[in-house]
Amino acid sequence: MTLRVRGLSFAYGDRPVLDGIDLDLRAGELCALFGPNGSGKSTLYRCLLGHLRHGGTVTLDGTDLGRLRPAEVARRVSYVPQQHTNPFPFTVLDMVLMGRTPHLGGVFGPRRRDVEACDRVLEQVGLAADRDRHYHTLSGGQRQLVLIARALAQDCDVLLLDEPTASLDFGNQMWVWRTVRDLARAGRAVLVCTHEPNHVLWFCDRVVALGRQGRLLADGTPREVVTTDLVTRLYPSVGALTTSTDVTVAPADTHAPVTDRVLPAHRPPASVRP
Repeated sequence: MTLRVRGLSFAYGDRPVLDGIDLDLRAGELCALFGPNGSGKSTLYRCLLGHLRHGGTVTLDGTDLGRLRPAEVARRVSYVPQQHTNPFPFTVLDMVLMGRTPHLGGVFGPRRRDVEACDRVLEQVGLAADRDRHYHTLSGGQRQLVLIARALAQDCDVLLLDEPTASLDFGNQMWVWRTVRDLARAGRAVLVCTHEPNHVLWFCDRVVALGRQGRLLADGTPREVVTTDLVTRLYPSVGALTTSTDVTVAPADTHAPVTDRVLPAHRPPASVRP
């Protein structure tokens, strides 16, 4: 399974935002979309999801997603937003059941198999015991995992996440990232938008760097792409504040030991356990 992007371009009026993006996202791969604010990362996601009309093509195993109805796209590609505030008293299960909407067709309300599918994904992300809690009572890390579970309930091959650990403490960040990495290892194609280089180095198989002009600057392994030169190019203020020898990112070979020490065997950190 491959999500293939060729020549994707987009502009808001006369202002170009994305320029000739070429990208392949493959099953079993956790890929980071790395770049500063204002580089067009969220706009690229909206184009991939079919929310914006754009130049170029987006295909999934040869099927042009631009020719599909929104419900058909939602059965193939799922999306996890950066933040979500819900004013209604939905339970965790209610939130996850929303992910089954593209599969309901003309059926009124979820079926037993939809509830069972949601229970399975809640078990997968470690929140089975919280299925009947109100969503707004959860910690930030738990709420983010509920949104991931909702995306998993869509049962799509491709998962897009927009800065899933923004505003979370370190323990919650590690919990979410490890869950996302496990989803890729289970066979999904996962693209994660981030501007945190250490997360890229610790968890990702591949990284594409997006510059402020909406062009891809690099595509490769984290060790190849996330260098001091690239970081200072993407974030000029880094070079203004420090010398190049002072800019430090964790080496790629610390990836497994660091995450395994922080989060053993899917156990959430103390800060998010009930």
